[in-house]
Amino acid sequence: MRYLATIISIIFISTNLFAQPKKIAANKPIVKHILPAANAMEEYLPLLKGKRVGIFANHTATVGNIHLVDTLQKLGITITKAFGPEHGFRGTADAGQKVDNYIDSATGIPVISLYGKKRKPSALDLVDVDVMLFDIQDVGTRFYTYISSLQEFIESAIEFDKPLIILDRPNPNGFYVDGPVLDSNYKSFVGMQPIPTVYGMTMGEYAKMLIGEKMLDWKFIRQQDHINSLGEILGFEKEHSNFKLTVIKCKNYTHKSKYVLPVKPSPNLPDMASIYWYASTCLFEGTILSEGRGTEHPFCIFGHPSLPDTLFSFTPMPTAGASSPKLNGSKCYGWNLHGTNEEVLQQINKQIQLKYLLKAYQLFPAKDSFFIQSKSKKPTDNFFNKLAGNSELMAQIKAGKSETEIRKSWQPKLQAFKKIRKKYLLYQDF
Repeated sequence: MRYLATIISIIFISTNLFAQPKKIAANKPIVKHILPAANAMEEYLPLLKGKRVGIFANHTATVGNIHLVDTLQKLGITITKAFGPEHGFRGTADAGQKVDNYIDSATGIPVISLYGKKRKPSALDLVDVDVMLFDIQDVGTRFYTYISSLQEFIESAIEFDKPLIILDRPNPNGFYVDGPVLDSNYKSFVGMQPIPTVYGMTMGEYAKMLIGEKMLDWKFIRQQDHINSLGEILGFEKEHSNFKLTVIKCKNYTHKSKYVLPVKPSPNLPDMASIYWYASTCLFEGTILSEGRGTEHPFCIFGHPSLPDTLFSFTPMPTAGASSPKLNGSKCYGWNLHGTNEEVLQQINKQIQLKYLLKAYQLFPAKDSFFIQSKSKKPTDNFFNKLAGNSELMAQIKAGKSETEIRKSWQPKLQAFKKIRKKYLLYQDF
């Protein structure tokens, strides 16, 4: 352990200089840097030493500016498998693009895609894995698919009786809770649980809630009452289960924090303005309007050629992560909400903002074609409804309901969720 501690110290000196406090003037408070759990290597390396590790990660899993996988390999940790989510292990694939298995050229580790032919590790994938490790940066919205990937990773850990360690990361939208709570009839990979659009939890907190509230797919578990409120599994088909959920916490983070991501979490969330607006403007993906993919500021810019030409104009073009954007090459009219972090936070004001969606529908001439229709015509198959988590929001928009009326309809389920959420928080609440 003394040798291990020495190596950790060397790595911290070379990669964690950003975490060192700056010199400050007298009488000014010391601002502690928020550190994701991956930096707390002294807490989880002993759990990995001598084990074969299967890691679910992407480009956001870093220690300082070095990828977690590279860091662990330098420390002599054996990584036998890597699993990749939407956008792939290196985070370069387009949204929704299916990714195949491959060998990572930088590390030589086999990468199993969990956003292609399958979404869960299989028994064969885990045959040479002793412990499963999860480290991905979330953005805190229900339709951002990393929490769906987390759920299915947990289910595989339980099913195949493997211990699971989550290296927690701050939630950049973790300072509020808002939006409609998903109706389970509209369950999909962009919304698997009855939670609001913005749920105000880290990955570690969310994982504990999934287990503690028995939200997982329990078909492979003999008795549901084996789960206690702490989120630990006491026993399944085997007399002595190996499964245990361990959450390594972030340092200096609370739900009042405004954490600025050091790396963009996916190609179309390039900065904090896009991340802050995403909860409100991602709903445009269920309409025929451009949501800004193929522009400099996705999810801050949105519009359509049919909207008034007095509005902000832009033309979506192919970009990295958006090789074929909606309305590619067409001049669109709409809005540009991009600004500084402070400006955007003030505009959002800890709420889902519906005013632009309502205004766009009001101004759109062909209202019958505003929402993209599914081939089946079933409300449960409609992508806008899947993003919203119900069919009620679309009906409210068509009926001309105000934002105040719509928000009021969310409150009963939203308040009920907030009470559940409180039970699983690992950090001081807002």
